[in-house]
Amino acid sequence: MFSLIHQDKNTAARLGKLAVSHGEIETPCFMPVGTQGTVKAVTPKGLVDSGAQIILSNAYHLFLRPGMEIIKQAGGLHNFIGWQKPILTDSGGYQVFSLALLRKISDSGVEFQSHIDGMKHFFTPESVIEIQNGFGSDIIMPLDECVHYPCAKEQARIAMERTIAWAKRSKKQMADPKSQTATKNKQLLFGIIQGATYEDLRKDCSLRMLDLGFDGYAIGGVSVGEPQNLIYNIAGFTAGFLPAGKPRYMMGVGMPDDIIEAVSLGIDMFDCVIPTRYGRNGTAFTSEGKLVIRNSPFAQDFRSLDGECGCYTCRNFSRAYLRHLFNTQEILGGMLVSLHNIHFYLELMRNIRKAIAEDRFKEFKKGFLAKDAH
Repeated sequence: MFSLIHQDKNTAARLGKLAVSHGEIETPCFMPVGTQGTVKAVTPKGLVDSGAQIILSNAYHLFLRPGMEIIKQAGGLHNFIGWQKPILTDSGGYQVFSLALLRKISDSGVEFQSHIDGMKHFFTPESVIEIQNGFGSDIIMPLDECVHYPCAKEQARIAMERTIAWAKRSKKQMADPKSQTATKNKQLLFGIIQGATYEDLRKDCSLRMLDLGFDGYAIGGVSVGEPQNLIYNIAGFTAGFLPAGKPRYMMGVGMPDDIIEAVSLGIDMFDCVIPTRYGRNGTAFTSEGKLVIRNSPFAQDFRSLDGECGCYTCRNFSRAYLRHLFNTQEILGGMLVSLHNIHFYLELMRNIRKAIAEDRFKEFKKGFLAKDAH
């Protein structure tokens, strides 16, 4: 489980260690997103070499393809995808609400049509837990209702109440002996805090989720269109109600400066598709800021992508070559820049943890944000 190791003297940033079935995770941590059982354009070896401790996959996508039976026959998700380190699986609730062709939400669950073939499916809190039991993932998320920004308060309240009711049913399902025998691994179940941008709803949801008792707590429904300062306000406000002895996960965030700001508010875990999405489109995160490597100034630039980076891409290839790969639409370009971006994010987390351990996170944050602004 989670051990709080050190609290920074000048901020709410904290060092922790989360023990799960497939290993220990040092926090704050970033989880590369492998939605469909693969981190796009990056090999599992590339992830390991970059220092990835845990990846995230998605129950909605894996349920649709390849389907539960194939993953079970493979001996679980870890075996199927060739990744023996920790995995967190998201419930797929957000994908149901954002990707499904048609959906009907009720207190029972969510009926939806697959965005792939239009076939109808029905997710309940219980079935989502059963799916993730079958995966054998280390950390699982319950079904919740996520609302978009802006959202009327009554709509946010209804979604919050439904999220709490579904969380209770998810906990009950996890306690069922069938759930315990469906996987060889002990799985951790996190509760998700909803409430949109309304502080009274966030507080109410936090306190009621704490009463239910979960292995960790996620701040959901952020980064769904709100302005940046509102994301930070909600994250900091919500984190203030969460217990020090449990991991705190901010879902779907984000850019490097967002992560650093959230760490200063006491958040421990992050995930986002940004490193690989940007990488596949030719944008690299570097110590000099973002570089759009396909641009003409790099045509005769034979320096490495980032002089301060030790990743495979930066050790072996020039900006000019990377630009050539993108301009000739070679797959390798997206792979190399995605690998670099993952390494950049994970190195950022290593530097964050070091700064917290040395009680200089405030200075680290100031220096990084000043450099990132240029």
